Amino acid sequence: MKVLAALERFLVRFETSVLVLSLSLMVVLAFAQVVLRNAFDTGLLWGDTVVRHLVLWVGFAGAALAASDDRHIAIDALTKFLPPKVRHLSRVLTSLFAVIVCVVLADAGTTLLLDEMEFGGTLVLGLPSWVGVVILPPGYLLLAFHFLMKAFQNGLLAAGRDPGKPTVSDTRVT
Repeated sequence: MKVLAALERFLVRFETSVLVLSLSLMVVLAFAQVVLRNAFDTGLLWGDTVVRHLVLWVGFAGAALAASDDRHIAIDALTKFLPPKVRHLSRVLTSLFAVIVCVVLADAGTTLLLDEMEFGGTLVLGLPSWVGVVILPPGYLLLAFHFLMKAFQNGLLAAGRDPGKPTVSDTRVT
């Protein structure tokens, strides 16, 4: 579990970096487009296309961060009335369902990516069109990983164990 927790912390740092970089690039490009259009009657021909594709990257990075922090969109009106163990079990089931959905979507994203690689054209500046959608499979797999981690953590809570505390098998006698 320690290895998976360390991997999740690494992924969260990586996702945060991707989010900050992509969002910063979006703001700079959008601002440049406004200035160029209003002040010089011109613009970057590829600017709007790049910003649209960066929205996809920002969306996946933000969704992955939200899932890792258990802040994704959820309807939990009924679960608030459940006893804690049942509530945790309910969260395990919904997280596992989310894992299945994300894996199916990652597969569909892979199909789309492969089709774009085979039949797609050019995105901007000579880049192939598949570059714009390359985030789909890994984005959904990141979401699946975070949901799987939440399912495991809630499973421990449902069993009455604190996922943050080491168990006997986690400690070594030296």
